[in-house]
Amino acid sequence: MSSRERILGRVRRALADVERDEVPYAQAVPRDYLREHGTGGARETVELLAENLADYRALVHRCTADELASVIAGLLAGHGSKSVAVPPGLDATWLAATGITRVADRADGTAQELDGVDSVVTACAVAIAETGTIVLDGSPDQGRRRLTLVPDHHICVVRVPEQVVSSVPQGLERLDPARPLTWISGPSATSDIELDRVEGVHGPRTLEVVLVGARPGGEVTSSRPEGSR
Repeated sequence: MSSRERILGRVRRALADVERDEVPYAQAVPRDYLREHGTGGARETVELLAENLADYRALVHRCTADELASVIAGLLAGHGSKSVAVPPGLDATWLAATGITRVADRADGTAQELDGVDSVVTACAVAIAETGTIVLDGSPDQGRRRLTLVPDHHICVVRVPEQVVSSVPQGLERLDPARPLTWISGPSATSDIELDRVEGVHGPRTLEVVLVGARPGGEVTSSRPEGSR
């Protein structure tokens, strides 16, 4: 008897007492859970996203579309970056105000080459307010997954309010499960059994999120979590 026949035999025995007309599991389990918590509007949802991003130790900045290029240039300069990785479909105007070396996302590029790049700038697919999560799906303005996992500094641009949703179920509705999805909640970090936090283990040590949208007054504001660099 092959392994396949042995496994299928176990499945048949386990299902021997199941009636043929029994309600399938997918229908038997109630799915009437809340799709989101609260009834806040677009402004409240964006504020919740900013709050939860900062709680995860991401650095949050806000600006208008006209200010974006200068904000990104300032963040790269503030980090001391000499080079920046660029996805193939990134809006060229986003980096118009900086003159640092740009490294293209090449199919034949190596992880070692990316490890020598100081920063990466990308867009995102969607941002989830309730969990403070940014989701990338490998689109041209985001690049391949390794582009945002190897460099130590990631600047991610989120268009508000159109790319911001309240909950995970709402976010999933906008995503294609066949695409390479990367879910980011703050900078990469891990803790040992004594809860000593170490950042930059599985990805960027520093995550900066720029919320871009119409904002009265035109003043750029930043939210830094307590104890951040």
